[in-house]
Amino acid sequence: MASAPEWGSGGRWFESSRPDHNIKSSIIMDNKINIGLIGFGTIGSGVAKSLMERRDMLLKRSGIDFNLSLVCDKDLSSKRDVNIPKGMLTKDADRVINDPNIHIIVELIGGIHPAKEIVMKALSKGKHVVTANKLLLAAEGMDIFQKAMDSNREIYFEASVAGGIPIIKAIREGMVGNRFSSVFGILNGTSNYILSSMSTGGASFKAALKEAQLKGFAEKDPSLDIKGLDSSHKLAILSLLAFGKRVDLSDIYVEGIEDISNFDIQYAKELGYVIKLLAIAKRYGNELEVRVHPTFLPSEYLLSSVSGAYNAIFIEADLVGKQLFYGQGAGKLPTSSAVVSDIVDIGYKIACGKNSAESVIPRDTEIKKVRKMDDVVTRYYAHFSAIDKPGVLANIADLLGRHNISIASVVQKERSKSHIVPIVMLTHEAKEKDMQAALSKINKLPAIKKKSVIIRLEK
Repeated sequence: MASAPEWGSGGRWFESSRPDHNIKSSIIMDNKINIGLIGFGTIGSGVAKSLMERRDMLLKRSGIDFNLSLVCDKDLSSKRDVNIPKGMLTKDADRVINDPNIHIIVELIGGIHPAKEIVMKALSKGKHVVTANKLLLAAEGMDIFQKAMDSNREIYFEASVAGGIPIIKAIREGMVGNRFSSVFGILNGTSNYILSSMSTGGASFKAALKEAQLKGFAEKDPSLDIKGLDSSHKLAILSLLAFGKRVDLSDIYVEGIEDISNFDIQYAKELGYVIKLLAIAKRYGNELEVRVHPTFLPSEYLLSSVSGAYNAIFIEADLVGKQLFYGQGAGKLPTSSAVVSDIVDIGYKIACGKNSAESVIPRDTEIKKVRKMDDVVTRYYAHFSAIDKPGVLANIADLLGRHNISIASVVQKERSKSHIVPIVMLTHEAKEKDMQAALSKINKLPAIKKKSVIIRLEK
């Protein structure tokens, strides 16, 4: 067993070396924990500023002096809103990792490589790690968590999902005694901002995206956000924590918001719904359903009122019931808040000589497989653009019926100048496989003049 830290004379923490570990633990002198930061971009500069400007506050609140010791980035010439002494700056990540006085490495460079190599090497060198890298954890998390366990070191990642919302801590600690039935929510602020702008202001998708980019809510290349990929990375992390199931990114059905039109948003309003890009994980017995796509939500739901660049996560579990977590899901300050929180949590662990890295890895999960998208059962909104002539609606209804899809309601607007009319339907629950088969045949009807749109409903 690892020996607990001893309180030495003069108010110093001493962490004893662990017999079961081949790396000697660092000595924590004068309650000081040294931090090495790798990645000095937008988020990194926010973390650096928080650590430096709030050092005294953190000391008063935690009893530990968190000292930013080294900052590494390949670009040290760009201006930041925090002044770092030149002696603390380096372009050499190995200098940070190999420094024997550094206890915690913060990785904020993003991507998989060289981020994975940096994290793995840091753990091998006996450093604890904090990261905000959702893609890295979604794609390579199991290797990293295993390395942390083998190295008897912590890997914390609160900032990887939903920015400043403490959802990781809530699932891992606050609801550790719960059996989760569903975790779903709005995990991408860019897409939510675009859909909100289209809904409230009537902006087109292109105009809403441009507005999001001008306000700094969307990247120059927004494809990861609007295609739903960013949400899928976060969903993979939440699925592991809540259900103990490692989900390959390839097993998550992903559909973005690029094809959502103002027409569909307006119809959603008329029918009492709003459209949100949702990341959804649901348990069905020993199967887990994981999917990301635009979704019709009843307008009276709390989740439906989440607008702008905000995130929200809805959780349903057996002991706590229904929970909704809401807040800023991205950005410099909210994300740096989560990173600093992780640093402090690890600081407490170092002080107490405790380790819980292995708790991230599922040991025994009831989930045996990921449900295929074809087997998902849900209700649908369907929008068909058809020539206005007798028999078209009957043909569509007949094809749906042949594929076991029952119509709950139908609306057919008056013809336009082009003699094309929109036919809008809401279905009862149906299998995805059946809906896609019916849609394929409907789109081949001579009267259908545009690609049909379906959007799934959540109750």
